[in-house]
Amino acid sequence: MVGLKEELLKAIWHAFTALDLDRSGKVSKSQLKVLSHNLCTVLNVPHDPVALEEHFRDDDEGPVSNQGYMPYLNKFILEKVQGNFDKVEFNRMCWTLCARKNPAKSPLVISEDEAFKVWVIFNFLSEDKYPLIIVPEEIEYLLKKLTEAMGAGWQQEQFDHYKISLNTSQEGLSVWELIDLIGSGQFSKGMDKQTVSMAINEVFNEIILDVLKQGYMLKKGHRRKNWTERWFVLKPNIISYYMSEDLKDKKGDIILDDNCCVESLPDKDGKKCLFLIKCLDKTFEISASDKKKKQEWIQAIQTTVNLLRVGSPPPHKEARQKRKELREKLLAEQEELERQMKELQIANENKQQELERVRKQLEEAAARAAEEEKKRLQTQMELQDRFSSELEREKMVRQQMEEKVAQKSSELEQYLQRVRELEEMYKQLQEALEDEKQARQDEETVRKLQARLLEEESRKRAELEKWHLQQQQTIQMTEAEKQELENQRIIKERALQVAMQQLEQLELERKQALEQYEGVKKKLEMAANNTKSWKDKVAHHEGLIRLIEPGSKNPHLITNWGPAAFTEAELEQREKSWKGKKVTSE
Repeated sequence: MVGLKEELLKAIWHAFTALDLDRSGKVSKSQLKVLSHNLCTVLNVPHDPVALEEHFRDDDEGPVSNQGYMPYLNKFILEKVQGNFDKVEFNRMCWTLCARKNPAKSPLVISEDEAFKVWVIFNFLSEDKYPLIIVPEEIEYLLKKLTEAMGAGWQQEQFDHYKISLNTSQEGLSVWELIDLIGSGQFSKGMDKQTVSMAINEVFNEIILDVLKQGYMLKKGHRRKNWTERWFVLKPNIISYYMSEDLKDKKGDIILDDNCCVESLPDKDGKKCLFLIKCLDKTFEISASDKKKKQEWIQAIQTTVNLLRVGSPPPHKEARQKRKELREKLLAEQEELERQMKELQIANENKQQELERVRKQLEEAAARAAEEEKKRLQTQMELQDRFSSELEREKMVRQQMEEKVAQKSSELEQYLQRVRELEEMYKQLQEALEDEKQARQDEETVRKLQARLLEEESRKRAELEKWHLQQQQTIQMTEAEKQELENQRIIKERALQVAMQQLEQLELERKQALEQYEGVKKKLEMAANNTKSWKDKVAHHEGLIRLIEPGSKNPHLITNWGPAAFTEAELEQREKSWKGKKVTSE
């Protein structure tokens, strides 16, 4: 609340100093009443007209002067401020009161609204002493921010020349001089009005409205699950999203606290560059325009949550406090150097006075010696010798004193040289600190990348180990199956060998049967020939002629002796007898 009170007092100081003075050199009571009523209204503080009338009673000791108004302001207004008010509206009211009394000395390239924003930034960066001024270091910080926002290069040499001319005339600039400096375009040459306006708006949003990042992104709805484009604004403890960048139609807020976290999501449902913001009561799925924007938003939100966890102020406020502490430290060191130089100067002056006193003593002694020489003519030689020795001694003392003075002067020059070296070392230290800060940021980025790579490597290693274990099991199963197949192959080979042996045996038996068949065939041929020969003989010698008779209805049987030579029963008996003989012969 102390920092808030200081910020409010700066704006109120501008409004108060812009009020008209009466003939007695004081602010009229009616103007203070109007100012107090307006402050209560914009600060959402209950207005107590009775206390106002009681405090502003007409007397010579009344608080119509500047000193008298402060007790009422602190007791009845500032101590009741809770922070639930519109800062822009409050600053706008104070600006309205003071701007009309301080018109621009020359035409400006910025509008009145942009001049108002520069006025608010001045109140934030100015020193906590009155009348308010902004020191050259803060002017350089603000101009660098504006130049960076415009996308231009910073002209350090140009600012150094301006800083030298500024230091010779005054300690810093008032708010109206700062507005003239920025509005004159001295440090924004070559930039159009729109670029300057956008730069002022961007710096105003960052420093005054605590806007850490803003831009368009797609947000997934909680009910309809559809994706809509929204303008997101990141602040130290909240993310607000609007219909568009004019901030008129607010759609909702994402309250940030130390329990929130942000996670990257893989692409899905045709949406890319996804990330998730987890809060206690809700989660929000958001899609950035590209991977760079996604990484920037994730880093900005994570940094904001980390600041909330450690209770740190916004980055620009912390940087302002560090710059202020550094200036105070440098001022203290400069005052200490001035004090030491002043002590050396005083010591040098004391030595000079001592030498002058010795010189006068010598002159007085010489004068007394001259008088004594006139008075004491008889002892002239003795006195002259004595005074000569004393004079030599005094000369030696004076020479020693001069050598000491020269030595002290040399030591003073060395000390001044050491001071200059310390100033140069301080500049180098500043540059080293900036390099270290950048290196730490790079180291943090590399550390995060390494952590992500290590996590991915551990996941891949676990998958490889799982695959290796499966492969080992598969190999073991394959070995078992291979052994079983080998056993089956051996069994089949053995069975094949047995079958081959049986086949060879059958082939041998087939050959033997074929040989037996050939023998039987030959016997049959021989028998047929014998039978034919016998029938021919019988037909020739006996002249038998077989009469043609009707045959039986049964099928005719034909044998070597002709048809119907044997009955069927006789033929079966003869086959059995023939087969029996064949078996016996085999």
